Amino acid sequence: MKEEYFNRENLHQKAHAMLREAKAIVPGQGFVFAPSQAALLVVDMQKYFLQNSSHAYIPASKAVLPGIGTLIHSFYENGRPVFFSRHLNTEQNAKLMSLWWTDFIRETDPLSEITEELDSSQSIIINKCQYDAFFEAPLEALLNEKQITQLVVCGVMTHLCCETTVRSAFVHGFEVFFPC
Repeated sequence: MKEEYFNRENLHQKAHAMLREAKAIVPGQGFVFAPSQAALLVVDMQKYFLQNSSHAYIPASKAVLPGIGTLIHSFYENGRPVFFSRHLNTEQNAKLMSLWWTDFIRETDPLSEITEELDSSQSIIINKCQYDAFFEAPLEALLNEKQITQLVVCGVMTHLCCETTVRSAFVHGFEVFFPC
């Protein structure tokens, strides 16, 4: 049985406690959010991770769905770009992930689709093959084309895909924000 660390009842309380702890360790100023320079990146909100019947189901995914939906709606309403990453693999691009994962998320698998619970109708979907949404994917070029300097990142697997992508975004020169 997978543990449901975050749920809808405790998500905000636990997130704010983590943020307080982080600020106590690193009390620096950080970036100032400028909505006119920002895009939203929704990481791997695929049925593969969101459906209870999937072996890769992430129990906390249901807790973050409403907040992500609100973010998407806000970005759309304000005319700001929204990107979704979609993790897909083949034997050729999986690299060492093939040792870790018991199977691949293939493009033809219905579980590889972005969940219908989120509105991706006005977004750009980026296919990625590693935890990092910048690695061998067109994300940086698309952000630069739209003159984006800030990136808000949300999704599932914060400790893997989200954090890896955030670190890569920083290295690529983007100011990055995790919503709380």
